Amino acid sequence: MDAINYVQDQLSTKNELPAFRPGDNIVVTYKIIEGDKQRSQAFRGNVIQINGDGATKTFTIRKMSNGVGVERIFPFNSPIISDIKVLKRGKVRRAKLYYLRELVGKKARIKERKFIKS
Repeated sequence: MDAINYVQDQLSTKNELPAFRPGDNIVVTYKIIEGDKQRSQAFRGNVIQINGDGATKTFTIRKMSNGVGVERIFPFNSPIISDIKVLKRGKVRRAKLYYLRELVGKKARIKERKFIKS
């Protein structure tokens, strides 16, 4: 088992990503290649889960687009991710926020976590 982890660590590209948790509102900027052209596109939404470990670690983001819920799964070690910005820290009590799929409107909001500086 250690040999598999060793090979995955050697082959993976390490991205410097900010720390985020489920419930946080983030913007992921990723590269899209169309033919010979390349452009960046942003995907803004709430993190509903972080899954896996090591080279197979992924996170899922959910956003509402024209009243339709859109989810996208990104690998942590993906070379297409250019940048991640954390906009809001969410206050949630679960690691997997699948219940947000059934909620609509104000009920689907996530409270913001407040930090007390001492």
